Amino acid sequence: LSASPLSCSASGASVVAIDNKIEQAMDLVKNHLMYAVREEVEVLKEQIKELLEKNSQLERENSLLKTLASPEQLEKFQSRLPAEVLCPEEQSPGVAAPAQHSGGSAV
Repeated sequence: LSASPLSCSASGASVVAIDNKIEQAMDLVKNHLMYAVREEVEVLKEQIKELLEKNSQLERENSLLKTLASPEQLEKFQSRLPAEVLCPEEQSPGVAAPAQHSGGSAV
């Protein structure tokens, strides 16, 4: 059976219309994901800023406490700490660093 030229052009237009709808849907999904990622990045930037401030405050407090503590107090305190806290770079090779999560997050 041969199709008439009119039905071929109508089906061709239908395919183009479907392709356009698919492209629009993909653009909508892409825009939504980009918005969600930007929003998440802003949240993470704020958390990093807060953590850096907290870390700086704790380092100042630690420095002050070390200055005010007597050598006996420091020795007593350090004897109660695990070796990993005192020398984190000297951890045993069997202790692996936390694995990075390679999968994406659901948004």
